[in-house]
Amino acid sequence: MDSELKFLAEEIDRLIRLYQDTCLENTKLRQQLAETSAKNERLTEKIHIASNRLETLLQHLPDHE
Repeated sequence: MDSELKFLAEEIDRLIRLYQDTCLENTKLRQQLAETSAKNERLTEKIHIASNRLETLLQHLPDHE
């Protein structure tokens, strides 16, 4: 009986450690996701700016007909 209780206590400790590790990993992943999303937004804005500049340049090119 004592060995069963010891085994269960060890398993509970292991599960608690796994839970804590998972919580830490999830926190890090959420932070990485937020950083990546912010970077994606900045890059998307840069693409829109570049696209608008190119469109403006194309409109000012003379027609070669």
